[in-house]
Amino acid sequence: MHSMYGSTFTPAQQVQHGFTLIETLVVVAIVAVLAALAGPSFTPMIERWRVRDATESIQSSLYYTRSEAIKRGGNVVIKATDGTNWNSGWSVFHDANGNAAQDTCDATKTPNECDLKVTAAMPQVTITTDPARATLTANRWGSLGGAQLALTVTPKGSDASSPNALKLCLSAGGRIKQKKGSEACD
Repeated sequence: MHSMYGSTFTPAQQVQHGFTLIETLVVVAIVAVLAALAGPSFTPMIERWRVRDATESIQSSLYYTRSEAIKRGGNVVIKATDGTNWNSGWSVFHDANGNAAQDTCDATKTPNECDLKVTAAMPQVTITTDPARATLTANRWGSLGGAQLALTVTPKGSDASSPNALKLCLSAGGRIKQKKGSEACD
């Protein structure tokens, strides 16, 4: 048989399509080497994202606590879930009887001391307070305890000097300001 271009082509010859196994394995090996080289460079970015996510969650919960306190006439508490450590997560509740403790939730009562908001533990970050406090109570004006407080969020295993650390500064009047972890609250 002759083609119109003058070369011969027989039906026994077949045109191959696709890649051989060797070619595929070489490409997979190259991709694996590039991924191994690029992986460590993503660590700071992932740490920064985790710290920012935790900081924004805390800040959101603090604003929520303040607004609920204004709405309910005070005694709204944000507390560490386990009672001591913010790394365990936190919850917000209305302390209806003002005893500074969360009583058993009875949703049939009004007012009740059921959780208004619960935030689960944030993975791979460490949250510390200065001074050490496991609860904050907002009064009817939305002020959180009337004293300055710093909440520092760092990547797990790091300290406030980490470039990814963030700090929330709470003023006596309730203002919340975000700073770098190593900066002091004014």
